[in-house]
Amino acid sequence: MAQTIGNPLSWTAQQLGGAGSHLAAASREIGSHDLTPPRVRYMDMSDIGDSLRAGWADFQACRTDVMAIVLVYPVMGLLLMGLGLQLSLVPLLFPLISGFAILGPVAAVGLYEMSRQREMGEAPRWGQAFAVMRSPGFGAVLVMGLYLAALFMAWMLVAAEIHALTMGADTPTGLMAFLSQVFGTPGGWTMIVLGCGVGFLFALGALATSVVSFPLVLDRHVGAPVAVATSIQVLKKNPVVTLAWGATVAALLVLAAIPLMLGFIVVLPVLGHATWHFYRRAVY
Repeated sequence: MAQTIGNPLSWTAQQLGGAGSHLAAASREIGSHDLTPPRVRYMDMSDIGDSLRAGWADFQACRTDVMAIVLVYPVMGLLLMGLGLQLSLVPLLFPLISGFAILGPVAAVGLYEMSRQREMGEAPRWGQAFAVMRSPGFGAVLVMGLYLAALFMAWMLVAAEIHALTMGADTPTGLMAFLSQVFGTPGGWTMIVLGCGVGFLFALGALATSVVSFPLVLDRHVGAPVAVATSIQVLKKNPVVTLAWGATVAALLVLAAIPLMLGFIVVLPVLGHATWHFYRRAVY
């Protein structure tokens, strides 16, 4: 079905206004009355490839690249402006990009809903991305989103401290000078090893609690505790597949960032749709 774009400001305001009346009701669903966790399947490595292929098919059908452009370009502009005005942000550029993996699950909730509707045989529409704010599970989404935001902020603070401990408090004079310090000094290599090790722990914490929890609360309207417990169970039952999925997501985000972050326009929506299909393969 052909899609048209009206006035984006008035349309978005309409969607947000309609969602506001549902926030109070959604907050009551944070815990939910159903405390029975869904059953978790055993998975194999083929589930990763199948999820990515299904995510690519949803991306082509839903044209969520347009949504990604709307989201990515303002972020790119803020980053570039910040780097231009404040060179002290240069050491935090890589932690910031890698931190997208922590915030990704909450940023993609609209894509999960579009994939869910398409799976049900309905024509995908961009308005469905905003419909999640009227979902009974939106309260749980907010709670888990705040947790991931706090985890992201903690990671940024720790990354800044690691840089200060290994490289000192001197502000780099530019990106090339910073890269020279990182790869040309013992302190730089210490920062790389220590940062990657600590970053892995943060990523593992985010992956364990969010690998299927966000799609689950939208699909079955369970509470946040059940969703997080199910997500942890997926990791425990399928550690190799789940860790490989997390590594795949991280690798694709790094590759997407290389061409001035333009790759995010495709990679972010594909991964969002693919996460829905990974959830469907992980949970009965």
